Amino acid sequence: MATRIEFQQHGGPEVLKAVEFTPVDPAENEVQVENKAIGINYIDTYIRSGLYPPPGLPSGLGTEAAGVVSKVGSGVTEVKVGDRVVYAQSGLGAYSSVHNVPADKVAVLPNAISFEQAAASFLKGLTVFYLLRKTYEVKPNEMFLFHAAAGGVGLIACQWAKALGAKLIGTVGSAQKAQRAQQAGAWQVINYSEESVVERVKELTGGKKVSVVYDSVGKDTWETSLDCLRRRGLMVSFGNSSGPVTGVNLGILNQKGSLYATRPSLNGYITTRDELQEASNELFSLIASGVIKVEVAESQKFALADAQRAHEALESRATQGSSLLIP
Repeated sequence: MATRIEFQQHGGPEVLKAVEFTPVDPAENEVQVENKAIGINYIDTYIRSGLYPPPGLPSGLGTEAAGVVSKVGSGVTEVKVGDRVVYAQSGLGAYSSVHNVPADKVAVLPNAISFEQAAASFLKGLTVFYLLRKTYEVKPNEMFLFHAAAGGVGLIACQWAKALGAKLIGTVGSAQKAQRAQQAGAWQVINYSEESVVERVKELTGGKKVSVVYDSVGKDTWETSLDCLRRRGLMVSFGNSSGPVTGVNLGILNQKGSLYATRPSLNGYITTRDELQEASNELFSLIASGVIKVEVAESQKFALADAQRAHEALESRATQGSSLLIP
């Protein structure tokens, strides 16, 4: 028997329940992974709450984990039983001791990277890859704004930007988070609980503002983000931790300077085996060489059965960097 987390109805963390189940064999072009560490991502809370409804209920949760391949389905050539792997784009159900995953969504893990490092960084690292390298290609010395710089995605973005020689201006909500983002390589940090983000961005850029803003906060920061952009700048809205941006009048993009806005997601950028390979190679080499450090606080590692507590911690904004479930 194996254990997984599922929910019968939408709601708060309390709807998450641990259940026993018998895993089915992987289908054609699938592999079965015995998960050793499971990534917790903010999007998981949107699926649980019903903001992004799953295909049906009851539903599993989670799309990211690292572990060992225990079985392979027919037609699988890329990986074999015993391989150490990581994935971030499985069907819902990675909050489980065992999960069947499409083989083309699985990356073989270099020995230099642990299961915990991999599960803590794969989805978030692939996200930073497409944001900084594809949605908009950040150049050396370029200043740009990145909200929630001390979050799981934010801390990887701080390190990656520094590796690119770019100047990330990060927003955070506390002095402690400011310190964490600066240690990770943010060029400047703005504590939005103490100062105006727009005024500080103008000051730092000599009044020119920035060409791109990366915003995973959503409702609370939408207007602020637009006000930080120079003419014909790009607003990248890639999450909604404060609630979704709704009821937007497109005319606002005109009023604020003929701006562009995009709402990207990982599944729109990494769709083929080749794209996954390109992104994971770049991410793994940065982690293996120590340019990107992935550390998970012991207080942010939860037993699989404690998924409810993990979600409570994440949504209280108490966590910094990544959190994990350990089966």
